[in-house]
Amino acid sequence: MTTKAIILAAGVGSRIRPMTDNCPKCLLRIGGITILERMVSHILSCGIKEIIFILGYCQEQIKKALKKKFPELNVHFVVNNYYAKTNTGFSLMLARNFIKGSNFIKFDADIVFEKEILKKLIECNDSNYLCIDRNIHLDAEEIKVILDDQNRVLEASKTVDPKLAAGESIGIEKIDSSAAMLLFSELETMMEDKKNHQDYYESSYNRLIEKKIPFHALDISGLKWMEIDTKDDFIKAEKMFSNKVLRGST
Repeated sequence: MTTKAIILAAGVGSRIRPMTDNCPKCLLRIGGITILERMVSHILSCGIKEIIFILGYCQEQIKKALKKKFPELNVHFVVNNYYAKTNTGFSLMLARNFIKGSNFIKFDADIVFEKEILKKLIECNDSNYLCIDRNIHLDAEEIKVILDDQNRVLEASKTVDPKLAAGESIGIEKIDSSAAMLLFSELETMMEDKKNHQDYYESSYNRLIEKKIPFHALDISGLKWMEIDTKDDFIKAEKMFSNKVLRGST
């Protein structure tokens, strides 16, 4: 089964301004290369050949950077014209016409991570997986995950009580082909109501979980990753990845 990649890169990155005043967050440089270049390089080296980008803010800069670094890339661009008024659930829905029965791996465009995380996710058997870090401090901003004793996800959201959570979902997930069809149907239903336009994509995962569609946790604790939301995150990621070579494990 062909696996495709979806990268959600429509957001403004307001929490890290002024660094993103004239630059999309995914084009910030960490360890000498952009977040986007590292991500796409990992995706391609792991054998995924087709990528769907959901764009919005500074979209032309992203297109130009991709064309320059990856001129032969099999890429589809979908524009979220309402990126300033919607959230990641709406953006993910826009990829629906490019999946069509395929498995996919979804990436938030502001995640810096080592390639081993993606390799482990691809090696998982056919099902739905959220990459989970158990060794992390949890507060209001993290997507916190509750698991049962079979390692199945019961809930993933910011509102989960940290005391009940097994860890944080890092923003990289694998969805199998059958669940993908149900997921996009769920997202379309959700987005018919404008009150859901600010929902995160995890809301659609939770809806499927309530309908007994299994989601599992892939424990990536100990592997290097960082979500770049703030200047402090950027500084930490720079220290974490500054001495790494792209063609190596990270």
